[in-house]
Amino acid sequence: MTDPSPTLDETPLRADAARNRERILTAADEVFLERGADASLDDIAKRAKVGIGTLYRRFPTREALLGALCDERLLALAANSRSRDDAMDPDASLRTFMIELAMHASHYQGLAVLLGTVLKSHTTGCQAGRAEGERLLKRAQEAKVVSGTVSFDDLLCVITAICLAVEQGGPTTSRVTHLVDLFLNGISVR
Repeated sequence: MTDPSPTLDETPLRADAARNRERILTAADEVFLERGADASLDDIAKRAKVGIGTLYRRFPTREALLGALCDERLLALAANSRSRDDAMDPDASLRTFMIELAMHASHYQGLAVLLGTVLKSHTTGCQAGRAEGERLLKRAQEAKVVSGTVSFDDLLCVITAICLAVEQGGPTTSRVTHLVDLFLNGISVR
């Protein structure tokens, strides 16, 4: 696993601290994939062969740990979204972003419940993902294809609900797409 971007206020780590951080991230990815986003942080520390205090020094909350794990995927999601600006209208751009974010939120079982909090983490990826979603929503509102009363937090609530509904029957792109379309058609001002 490559080392996701550090939090914005994090100073460069000593070599041993950087190794511990990498071991924690690798172990967390494995444990969260096996057991879901609510897996025991003690189990992650044990698998990483570090003390729980070391884990909490690097990642003071579960959401901070998940944010670090999601960083690269969120950075890529935001970059891909920006690259489509010329090829897609505002409605299609927002729709595609919501589908991709919902699919991302299904990476670890249970991640969807924490998505809003994780996106408020101070990692560069989480900030990029949230900023891109806000930008696309504003773009769609300025194009008068989405109601001006909708906030990005509203979109996150819907994405969370979609992910939870899909989780019950197994995550499928077609089900996510259908539910995102259903929601966006409902908030359309056309």
